[in-house]
Amino acid sequence: MLNVQIALVPAVLHPQNRLFQKEKDAFGTRSGTRKRCWYPRPADGTLGPMARTITPAVVVRAGKDGTPFFEAKWRDADGAQVKRRLGPAWLESDGDGGGWRRRRGRVRDGWLDERAAHVAAAEKVEEVERGHQADARAAARAAVPTFREIATEWLAWKRDVKGGAPSTLENNAVMLREPGTPHKRGRGVAKGRIIARFGDRPYDEITPVEVTAFLRELDAEGLSARNVNEHRALLHAVFTYATKPDTYALTTNPATGTDKRYQPAAPPLDHYEVAEVEALARACERSEHRASAPNYRGRPNAIGDDEQEARRAEDHQDAELFRVMFYSGMRLGEVLALRWRHVSFLPDLSGAVLGIERAVSGGVEKEPKGRRGRQVPLPRSGAEALARLGRRDDFTDPDDYVFGNRYGGRLDGSALRRRYKRAAAAAGLRPLKLHGLRHAAGSVMARSLPLVTVRDVLGHAELRTTNRYLHSKIDTAAIAAVNAAFAMRART
Repeated sequence: MLNVQIALVPAVLHPQNRLFQKEKDAFGTRSGTRKRCWYPRPADGTLGPMARTITPAVVVRAGKDGTPFFEAKWRDADGAQVKRRLGPAWLESDGDGGGWRRRRGRVRDGWLDERAAHVAAAEKVEEVERGHQADARAAARAAVPTFREIATEWLAWKRDVKGGAPSTLENNAVMLREPGTPHKRGRGVAKGRIIARFGDRPYDEITPVEVTAFLRELDAEGLSARNVNEHRALLHAVFTYATKPDTYALTTNPATGTDKRYQPAAPPLDHYEVAEVEALARACERSEHRASAPNYRGRPNAIGDDEQEARRAEDHQDAELFRVMFYSGMRLGEVLALRWRHVSFLPDLSGAVLGIERAVSGGVEKEPKGRRGRQVPLPRSGAEALARLGRRDDFTDPDDYVFGNRYGGRLDGSALRRRYKRAAAAAGLRPLKLHGLRHAAGSVMARSLPLVTVRDVLGHAELRTTNRYLHSKIDTAAIAAVNAAFAMRART
């Protein structure tokens, strides 16, 4: 609350002006007294905080043409003097050149007498102070970070403090791209839905209603339930960071009360069997998974003997890599980071033990998923595949990659996925993702090994993740067991 007291400055008023003298007495300019200012008492009966009192002085000044006008002046909260013109004064010179006196007659419209000047001064103070307060609030709001700034800070915190996986950070950054950002491949540009909607908004002004409306727009756009839930999860993670006491102490997370979209249960796992994986590997060995040969104006380019030999070596390595992924159940990132020092063959080559110590995520080599290494048993077929690779002439030192390019560097996972897709098509197999080789390994192992052992081999953090490999396919052994069970029941 703003309390305004008005005081006339005696120096500029004529000492014989009785009307002004009364006004001065009323406002305590002569006797030193001050009118009481009562402050509203809150509903609970306690005395509220005392508001700042501003006492403007009303003075009379002469314009360039000699016409007098009233002016109010006071000091603001920072101690700076403020002056505001109130309007023409219904005064005239007293004739002595030292003061002013009230003019005769009725005050014309647009002119001010002494009392009207007092009221105008109070209104002017309130107007100016409200403007200052509005400016202060606007400046304070301008300092509030936007959602874009909070999201950028969250990404850095997730990377530097929490040690997020590079691939996860890359996916988060993709969802938080600015609208119109060109894609890495092709001519398309990112829609940047999240930043387009919330990027410039102060983070503490976004409401659950707005988040819900945004998610419904994604539904209407045709995004899958999983994609919409990913947008919701990212918004929830960013706002959760803002609620931390050591960040912005946001009182509520606007994404918490929104609805998660229903996602149908995942279909039963489909995977290749041993014969199908071997067919895929043989297609690689025959170079059937290579893209069309380079040509110049329709004529194939001539390829030298050295290049042909290098390509054959690459094709055979692809075949062995797909075999090892199937027989070990390793993730692609773990296969790309595998070095010869991580491989231990059994003396009779009946198998091998692989030490999973590193993995590639988002193009960065780091600790494996779950941040703990493990030992993976490799059966004879996988060990023989590695043994064949170990007979090459170069890149077999302990620190060399088991699966590397022709220069000894790490393979490109994206290019490897494309070669796998072409190899599956060349072998006449149904299309399955490269990660399906890991699912195939888990499903085959779950037929014979305890589920806990399968969990440890695959590196799952929880047993329920491994449960999906149970009965992923009904094999002939299961049919025989069922037949035997019903036959026994029929005899009893």
